[in-house]
Amino acid sequence: MMALLRHVAAILFFVLVVSPGLLILTGLRAIGRERLPTTGPAVIAANHNSHLDVVALMSLFPLRLLHRVRPVAAADHFLKRGPIGWLARNILNIIPIDRSGRGAEVVLDPVRDALGRGEIVIIFPEGTRGVPEVMQKFRRGATVLADAFQGVPFLPIHLSGLGKSLPRGDWRFVPFSAEARIGPPRRGADAPGEPMAERLEADISTLGRQSPLAAFAAE
Repeated sequence: MMALLRHVAAILFFVLVVSPGLLILTGLRAIGRERLPTTGPAVIAANHNSHLDVVALMSLFPLRLLHRVRPVAAADHFLKRGPIGWLARNILNIIPIDRSGRGAEVVLDPVRDALGRGEIVIIFPEGTRGVPEVMQKFRRGATVLADAFQGVPFLPIHLSGLGKSLPRGDWRFVPFSAEARIGPPRRGADAPGEPMAERLEADISTLGRQSPLAAFAAE
């Protein structure tokens, strides 16, 4: 019963708050939406600039899939008491991971469990939000996951503009155009020995160069 209530609450949150808010204030558009997975397991990998990145990515999926889309987030930040922690746990249904530095193999255990259950996981390979509209080097977590799930698709997505609307360390919303540019999926089995993190970083960088908005937002 609790799971059903959370699913209904998430649908209402996205229908009444997230989707109209993003549309009105950022005009978020998705290019390549047809490439999004309709079933799991799958991994969505995107650059990370804003508090809005998670809800923007989740809003691209049909409402019926929301309960299967699980963003990875830092436990030390999103498991705290308060409205943000409650929203992360009960509406966004995050996969909390420990950032204590124990190594990717151990830290990613909850993510492996989610993929094993056939869920769609959202990761940010940079590891944290950086300077708005500037992509940092990807960490090796995506490679660890791809090595363990050779046949699972990893979908690269480049987000533009959200770092201008709501950047790290600022809760003041600034209307700014936003775009999600979705590339073709990658699989670990497609290129054995080639680190998935490096492949995704190259793909997402390429998607960013294809976006006129990305160049404008970086100015």
